[in-house]
Amino acid sequence: MLSTGKAVKVTLYLSDGAKHHGVPVYTSVVDFLFHSGIAGVTVVKGVAGFGAKHHIHSAHILDLSDHLPIKIEFIDTREKVDAVLPELETRCGCGLIEVQETTVVVPSKR
Repeated sequence: MLSTGKAVKVTLYLSDGAKHHGVPVYTSVVDFLFHSGIAGVTVVKGVAGFGAKHHIHSAHILDLSDHLPIKIEFIDTREKVDAVLPELETRCGCGLIEVQETTVVVPSKR
């Protein structure tokens, strides 16, 4: 469980068409982070975007794409992030991983 103070935020930028051992990368990553004890994970699917190859992918009514952007975010302690980062690099392949120092405030329960 996270507590108020310094933490690390990790953001992974992927394509929803990306696979790891035949499974969508975002599914594989969420499952891995869950079993690794990460405090929480959010996955967001974008409606448009492009990556390093500069191919625009967008969701049109008549043209559904399987290469829409996916963003996975989680915040945890530096120790937990350092422990999972090597496996995330392996699973994400051609995606991008952003790691940044942050401060979290966990409201007290009243």
